[in-house]
Parts: sequence; C-alpha cells; structure tokens
Amino acid sequence: MRYLTEAMGFRERLAAVPWGALEGRAATVCDAIARTLAGEAAERCVERALRANRELDRDGRRAFAEAIFGVSLWRRRLAGADAGAALFTFLRDVAGLDEVAAARLAGLSGGTRSSPGLAPSFGRAALLPAKVGRATNFAERWSFPDWIAASFERDFGPAAEALAEALASPGPIFVRANALLTDRAALLRELAAEGVATRPTRFAPDGLVLETERPNVLGLAAHRAGRFEVQDEASQLVAALVGARPGETVLDLCAGAGGKTLALAAAMRNAGRLVAHDVDGDKLARLAIRARRAGATVAVLRELPEAFVADRVLVDAPCSELGALRRGPDLRWRLREADALAFPAVQLNLLRSAAHHVRPGGRLVYATCTLRREENDDVARAFERDATAFEREAPGDGRLDSSFGAEAFLALPHVHGTDGFFAAVWRRAR
Repeated sequence: MRYLTEAMGFRERLAAVPWGALEGRAATVCDAIARTLAGEAAERCVERALRANRELDRDGRRAFAEAIFGVSLWRRRLAGADAGAALFTFLRDVAGLDEVAAARLAGLSGGTRSSPGLAPSFGRAALLPAKVGRATNFAERWSFPDWIAASFERDFGPAAEALAEALASPGPIFVRANALLTDRAALLRELAAEGVATRPTRFAPDGLVLETERPNVLGLAAHRAGRFEVQDEASQLVAALVGARPGETVLDLCAGAGGKTLALAAAMRNAGRLVAHDVDGDKLARLAIRARRAGATVAVLRELPEAFVADRVLVDAPCSELGALRRGPDLRWRLREADALAFPAVQLNLLRSAAHHVRPGGRLVYATCTLRREENDDVARAFERDATAFEREAPGDGRLDSSFGAEAFLALPHVHGTDGFFAAVWRRAR
C-alpha cells in the first residue's frame, strides 16, 4: 500500500527531541517512568510530572513527555525493570544518543545514579546495561505483546512493519468543525487567532489537523463555545458512512460519550430525530453535556424501546482498540488478550440486535477501532450468514478514496495517517 502520511518517522522525530533539557532531572523523570512501568497510565504520569515542574520551558516539557512516553512504549526492548536503566537504554538504543550522554541524562554517569531503586557506586561498566542488539523477532523489534504482534503479522504480512512504525509515534490531533455553529474555513481562522496553526484534513470534509505542538485544546475559546470536537479523521469518516440526513430518524446504538453522535447531529442539521443509546450511564451523561455545548439536539436513552425503528443505525461496537495504539504509548501493555478473544461474540450480538431497529430500506453500519480480522471482517460475514434481508453496500456510496476499500472501509495508520478503523455498511432490502 502507498504510504500517505506526511509525519516524520519515529527515528527522525526522536532525533529532533531536545534531550539535553533532561540534564539534572533524572530523579524526577525516573520517578514518573517507574509509575508507568508499575501500570499507571503514561498520560497521567506525564501530566503530573509537568504540573510538578511548571518552571520547565518548551524544550523541557517536550523532553519530559518524550522520555516518559518513549520508555513506556519501548519497554520490551529496554534492559532491566529499573526506571533509570530503562531510560538509559531508551536514550542510547532507541533515541540514538551516545552512551556517555545517555548515561548522564539518565543519572547513571560515573557509576552513581540520582534515580531510586539501585545502590550507588558499582562502577560505571557494571551499571550500564549492554547494548540491545537488533531484534529479529517482530514483537521484540517493535515492542508489542506477543498476541498483538501475531495478529498484525498474520493480517498484514509484509505491511506489518510499516504499520508498527506508524504506531510507534503519537498520532496528530484532529478536530471536526461543528457544522451547526461554524465551518472548517472559519474554524481554521478562529484557531489561528488563538495561536493554534492547523491545516485541512485530507479526507474528512469538516476536519482540521493541528500543527501547533501540544496546545491546551480543551481550553480554547472555540472549544468552550462548542465550535469543534476533538475527533480522529477516520472516526469522522465512519460517522459520515451512516449518511445521516435532515428529517430522518437515526440511532447511535453504542454511543458512548458521543463523538460520532455529535457528528451525526451536525449532518442532520438538528432536523429529524437522533437517538443515542448506551448501557453506560456515565458516558451518556458526558454526551448530554457535550451535546448542549455543541448545540446538538440528541435524545439520550439508556433503555431503548424494542419496537423502535430508524432510517439509519450505527453500531460503533466495543473492541480491542488496536487501531488507537498510537493514542497511548502504554495502551498496548494494558490491553488483554482474553478481552480481545471475547469481543467477537459481543459484537455479533450487538449487530444482530441493531438489525431489528432498521426499517426496510434503511442503512446499518458496523464499526470498530481495531485492526483484528476476528472483530472486523469475521463478525461482518457471520452477521451476513443469517441476516438475509441485509445487502452489503460500498462504504461511502463509492465516493471515498479507493485506498479505504471497496467492500468494507478500512482506515490504516501507515496508509492514511489516521487511527485504525473498520466499517461495514448494509441496506435492509425488506
């Protein structure tokens, strides 16, 4: 497949990090790293470290975040469970620093360290982990749990290398202009006035990609006023596959906190009936708050009447989330294979339930943010074996870029620069 993303590879990105800003701060950085290695979410550890060190300049903040995220992501390739040793090995063997600089910044130079967990004065040669050799195993080379690596190698073959590299760097921040209150061109100008540079997305008509590094997106006046939502470009496209139109009845069956629900509301221009359903009451409460801010008219229902039917139904099913691995460097280590194995049965049941709510002539869309065949194509084909009233349709009515697929929609980080998403579309014939 053609590599479309404009972002630099992870090696080039790490080479551009101002690592010198870590000088003298090994203890603070290693404390955060130790918490991530113990299971705490890396994003939370970064936020805590930055709040505790508000004097850091831009270079310092970037170096802190990259060090904590980097060790969290690459932990399988890093020698030792100790935070200082892991940071040293990351800086030397992944980021490409020379050994002396890596040891100094990790607090290991001169045979002593400032980070906790190891007694000092063993001598420098004894302290420094041996250089990690080139890994021949895909899972070790790209620092994946075995079950995720096996899934990628099986389903993507030679392209698994490009996929793994794309997942080794944080994804860009995408936002969707809320068409109920603004448009993409106006939002681009408004964000520029707030000091945030953006560019239009390649595929989604209402999307922008943020070019300013790590802005406080949720604190922007445009967000507080509901004029945009943070939403990956592929997620925006999945919502568009529903084809919601003003005046229709549309059901978002697994609405969650409502990212796609709000995109559907914008497409419907608040004309018609949009119903958001989920079994998680807390998520629905957050959706209601977001809908008020966005000026979106949404009926939020935790209990869905059995006789309810809609013109269009979206099943954004719970899944193993492998398509979103670049959104959290430690997500790959917190996902469980046992959960992944259980999802297909849950997904198929949801899809069959959703089918009963689609009126004749209506559209049904099944979507996930994972890349596992068992949760995507296999579930779609299992549904089709029994649901003879439903006919598969081309995703996007055939108007999407051909790289997304003809029979099913598949967005890929290494091809489209988005998170990984799958979707299948059917029309109910009778």
